[in-house]
Amino acid sequence: MIKRYGEAVKPGQRYRRRAGVYGVLLRGSGLLLTHQAEPTPEFQLPGGGIDPGENPIAALHREVYEETGWHICNPRYLGTFRRFTYMPEYDKWAEKVCAIFLARPTLRMGPPSEAGHSAIWTTGQQALEMLDNAGDRAMLARVLR
Repeated sequence: MIKRYGEAVKPGQRYRRRAGVYGVLLRGSGLLLTHQAEPTPEFQLPGGGIDPGENPIAALHREVYEETGWHICNPRYLGTFRRFTYMPEYDKWAEKVCAIFLARPTLRMGPPSEAGHSAIWTTGQQALEMLDNAGDRAMLARVLR
């Protein structure tokens, strides 16, 4: 059974399953997050949806690069959680199945290529207060223990 975080499932609402990959990105005492400005400003673990036919690890590398401008190495699977949420940027209700990986940022290639995203360095403890998603916070807390 995959643990669920966030808002309750709305009775009668149809959700589309959306698999995604996200990274807890530690380098020394720093943690790399992304800040998404639209549609609602929020701090997130970098990552996103896996495209049809895409390998999850390849998707993690692509999403981290798009949202932070960084390359990563040695991704290691941590766990998976689910969220049921409305995604205004896609105008759809989704059951997001979020696979979380621990990885190390190795090389900054430039600014994020995805519009509205900013790369943010912080500490793990500060990130626990900044992250908007309860599932992201739970996975980060597990790493920091």
